[in-house]
Amino acid sequence: MTSIGGAASSGMVDWNLAVATATRLVRPGPDVSRDEARAVVVELRRHARSAEEHVRGFTNLGTPETHDTPLLVVDRPGWVRANVAGFRELLKPLLDKMQERRGTSPGNVVMGAVGGKVTGVELGMLLSFLASRVLGQYETFAPATRDLPAGANGGGRLLLVAPNIVHVERELDVEPHDFRLWVTLHEETHRTQFTAVPWLRDHLEGEIQAFLAETDVDPTTVLERVREAAQSLVGGRPEGEEGDEGRSLVEIVQTPAQREILGRLTAVMSLLEGHADYVMDGVGPEVVPSVAEIREKFQQRRAKGASRLDMALRKLLGLDAKLRQYRDGERFVRAVVDEVGMEGFNRVWTSPNTLPTKAEIGKPADWITRVHRKPEA
Repeated sequence: MTSIGGAASSGMVDWNLAVATATRLVRPGPDVSRDEARAVVVELRRHARSAEEHVRGFTNLGTPETHDTPLLVVDRPGWVRANVAGFRELLKPLLDKMQERRGTSPGNVVMGAVGGKVTGVELGMLLSFLASRVLGQYETFAPATRDLPAGANGGGRLLLVAPNIVHVERELDVEPHDFRLWVTLHEETHRTQFTAVPWLRDHLEGEIQAFLAETDVDPTTVLERVREAAQSLVGGRPEGEEGDEGRSLVEIVQTPAQREILGRLTAVMSLLEGHADYVMDGVGPEVVPSVAEIREKFQQRRAKGASRLDMALRKLLGLDAKLRQYRDGERFVRAVVDEVGMEGFNRVWTSPNTLPTKAEIGKPADWITRVHRKPEA
């Protein structure tokens, strides 16, 4: 197995072990012949090219020259490898800080190696769960590796997970060719967002690094936070403490400063996801004949999850918040476009200052007033 970025097994996370664990645990994809698999890959690549043109025409964003990021049609292990590479790049500053805090005494080095393997296994288990559910993804912070190319200007690549797309189209019993184009419309919108708005990637990375910089690196403090989070999740919160109902483990363990940053990140992600859904619905009726049926069935699948375990894991990991982002963000985009048109909405991409706040996502009129207000005489 190729290592992820050199000495991947050293440090706070054994990245190679994460890949190995996820690859071993991930469920096999749907039963397809080799010829069928090749045909799916060819069709997804063709749909991605046509989706790029449809999205660009509908949104008035980008040009053919701005699409400098590659498209990769991958299987579930391929998705795992790509995401581990991205995680390793994004988390490097935090893990380096934790490594430095831990020190280099022999005892700490041994404990660190053991801890890195434990963390690698845990990360692998999480990725094995997600790898069978993700249909597509624009990897914003992806570094180029020998097996996984990325964009020349700051990375980035578009992933389409072929076995998951086939699995869901069969599960929903929808027209496969329509469903594949419908999925690529959503994912191509994300690629257009980042390739047409050059500052967006750096802005998001800055917010994420600020979030990580606020993370307590003292192991005792981290363990105490996790203990309190676990108590809250199982109903064991000390009497008189309120306010953690309905929050995920990810949210509970954050500091106040991180929650502020998380609020801004939530607003941006709601915008990006809602915009992709809006574009998918706007383009869909013209190019996807069965779009109404697909949309209805897919929304039902999103809402209920695949099983009770799936729903519990969604809650624990905060994935239910992502479902709200689709809904709230789409309502924001629709309301703004209805009021000021697509060009008026596109002012959202002018700078970080024109991005909606978390409050404005719920109140689009406030964003319109702030960004489109007339200068006072």
